[in-house]
Amino acid sequence: MNTTQVKAFGTASADADLKELNIQRREVTAKDIEIEILYCGVCHSDLHTARNDWGGTLYPAVPGHEIVGKITKIGSEVTKFKVGDLAGVGCLVGSCQTCDSCKKDLEQYCSSGWVGTYNSDDKHLGGHTFGGYSEKVVVEEHFVLKVPTNLDLAAVAPLLCAGITTWSPLRHWKVSKGSKVAVVGLGGLGHMALKLANALGAEVTLFSRTPDKIQDAKELGAHNVVISTDEAQMKAVMGTFDVIIDTVPTLHDINPYVATLNTSGTLVLVGYLGPLDPFLNTVPMIMGRKSVAGSLIGGIAETQEMLDFCGEHNIVSEIEIIKMQEINQAYERMLKSDVKYRFVIDMASL
Repeated sequence: MNTTQVKAFGTASADADLKELNIQRREVTAKDIEIEILYCGVCHSDLHTARNDWGGTLYPAVPGHEIVGKITKIGSEVTKFKVGDLAGVGCLVGSCQTCDSCKKDLEQYCSSGWVGTYNSDDKHLGGHTFGGYSEKVVVEEHFVLKVPTNLDLAAVAPLLCAGITTWSPLRHWKVSKGSKVAVVGLGGLGHMALKLANALGAEVTLFSRTPDKIQDAKELGAHNVVISTDEAQMKAVMGTFDVIIDTVPTLHDINPYVATLNTSGTLVLVGYLGPLDPFLNTVPMIMGRKSVAGSLIGGIAETQEMLDFCGEHNIVSEIEIIKMQEINQAYERMLKSDVKYRFVIDMASL
């Protein structure tokens, strides 16, 4: 298969900074689309992968799965896009498309294993996939998304991960007008959960450990803020919420939040991966038919639905634009939660 060399930013090891390097992209095949990357969002998953926090990172690693850009080439069998269109690519660039999950537009749960935009087996070139910290990307048409033309393109980029990660559980648990939704954590995921739940018509509450986020939360769509370290405030909302979206990416005690679920309510973990500590107390779950669940990004059809909804409601992420050369400093700032609320790389700087 013919390839083209392109510039990218990546790292050769877990303890090395990201720096400029060259990677190979395949030439478009019949079903492929080539996209010149204009902006790429920066996700916590990028940092974790670059530093091998989860294990299994394939080096050299080129992160980035919040990609927006302009189509520069299309294959002969492409029907939904044309050269010059704006397009997006999220966390998925491949799946078997034949298993039960894929047939239900749930490619993120592909039983054969979905192909991630980076750090997955490259089915075309061998080796592993490289992400959006690069000049361009080549992706099968099925996994390319249409981007609303009325939205700020840079601020659309984080919708491809932070947006869909919170949209998918809101839709699955049927959040609508009158639903009572709470969000744990006000970061890249949390701020999108507030915006989307509000736009769906829910009564939205933020759980915050300190009062310093009250004003920001209300500007982002929260109707109420509950200080989770205040026993009286937590007691006042016991048995209240239909759905809680927990976006915290680090280990924390979820039991106090489970107690605030309504009968048949569900707490959905979208940020933290790993065992719970302290253990989950099943008493309030059994006594109130309450559930603790997990959710992973979203399928392609659901992601397009989310983008279309954001276009209709003028919803984008709150971002800080950086140059590609500032990515190592951005990672350090992310570890300190020093961003409101998502970094986006202007790829023209590469």
